Amino acid sequence: DVMTGWWRPCTASVVLAGAVVLSGVALQAHDMWIEPASFRPNTGDIVALRLRVGQDLLGDPLPHEGRLIESFVIDDADGRRPVVGRDGGDPAGLVRVASTGLAVLGYHSRPSIVEMTAEKFAQYLDEEGLDAIAGQRRQRQQLSLAARDAFTRCAKSLVLTGQPSAAQHDRALGLPLELIAERNPYALGDDRDLPVRLTWQGRPLAGALVVAINRRKPGEKQRLRSDRDGRVVVHIDSGGTWLIKAVHMQAAASGSGVDWESYWASLTFAPEARPLSSAGVAGDRR
Repeated sequence: DVMTGWWRPCTASVVLAGAVVLSGVALQAHDMWIEPASFRPNTGDIVALRLRVGQDLLGDPLPHEGRLIESFVIDDADGRRPVVGRDGGDPAGLVRVASTGLAVLGYHSRPSIVEMTAEKFAQYLDEEGLDAIAGQRRQRQQLSLAARDAFTRCAKSLVLTGQPSAAQHDRALGLPLELIAERNPYALGDDRDLPVRLTWQGRPLAGALVVAINRRKPGEKQRLRSDRDGRVVVHIDSGGTWLIKAVHMQAAASGSGVDWESYWASLTFAPEARPLSSAGVAGDRR
């Protein structure tokens, strides 16, 4: 059952079993996303799925490493099944597109541990909008202390085969922290608005920072806070690859060996450029 193991509480044994201690310099404020070889494959195509770690949709390869993967799946009209991959491989997985429609790819890692200096950790909290955690550290008089964070990746990607339709939709995969597109990003109306809901353990997460980045203009980020329903509205004003991301953090359980547990959600897709308007002005400006 490919749904098995999508979510288990991060007890000390789970954290330590999947832990890799890394430097804060290597991972601090770095995003992780799924980058298919094609976001618009044809039926029958075998699509390479690359995992990337970096910033502004520029990243380094994250090879397939089975011991760090909780689940790696594709969900399409034929159901949900595992993504095939081999340890050390880049691309990290391969999938055959068997049917038309919107397919959802999902990657859920096991926790890994990163240790950061007090300064680096404070910068990380600021950049990811984790104001509540910064407040907790202040109350606990921990601002001068280094921090150990067990981080989990919750990445998704949407690929389309065939013609886009508003009836096609993203699906929840049961990730601990998950971004769910509430409209098909390949079939948006003239308003080009994409409502996205952020959930934590299946429930809407309010007040979280959600950031949208387009590869063609990474300096023009949309930084939004989720409302009481966990929702933000992203304006898809350009074609090309999009990354929507969010981070959630909580205090770790006593005895877990870490101070905090963070969860990094991402969602990628690549709609086509907007057609020419009646005035003859292209909507996609590189």
